[in-house]
Amino acid sequence: MKKTVNRNKIAFAGILLLFVFAACKKEKNPVSNPPAPVVEEELITTLKVTFTDSSGIHPDVIAMFQDIDGPGGNEPTAMDTIRLKANATYFASIQVLNESINPAEDITVEILDEAASHLICFDIAGANVQVIRTDTDGVYEVGVISKWTTGNVSMGSSVISLKHQPGIKNGSCAVGETDIEVNFPTIIE
Repeated sequence: MKKTVNRNKIAFAGILLLFVFAACKKEKNPVSNPPAPVVEEELITTLKVTFTDSSGIHPDVIAMFQDIDGPGGNEPTAMDTIRLKANATYFASIQVLNESINPAEDITVEILDEAASHLICFDIAGANVQVIRTDTDGVYEVGVISKWTTGNVSMGSSVISLKHQPGIKNGSCAVGETDIEVNFPTIIE
């Protein structure tokens, strides 16, 4: 009778071990690289530049580009001309918005929060204006705030671009993706 009990104990222990090993069995096809999270790009519908005369003599100038449905689709609903006084200095601030939703999303907040990944670029042609970015991310300029110094009466254009440069920002406008680019007619009067 002892042999039967021992055999039953051994059989029970063997079955128990099989269950334990089956429960601990590893997956045959483990996922080595889980999928990257999807990062949604925000829609930029509006670029607004506010110019404040440093002397306080001239009123503020606001130039705005607005395309509520974004790239493609309908034509932009607003495209202002930048009109600045000759031989003056203006401090400019840029606001970037998504106005396709209510309330509008101020993307400028994200640009400033992620300043090390963003650069606003200015390309002036024909107009007698010099632009200097006056804000930084601690290493490189950002461009949300800038100083515009005008010269004599002239006409041309001011291309303002927002570059997205995560991990590659080097102070140059030559790298990264362009999130928005607006070519404002510019008159120095």
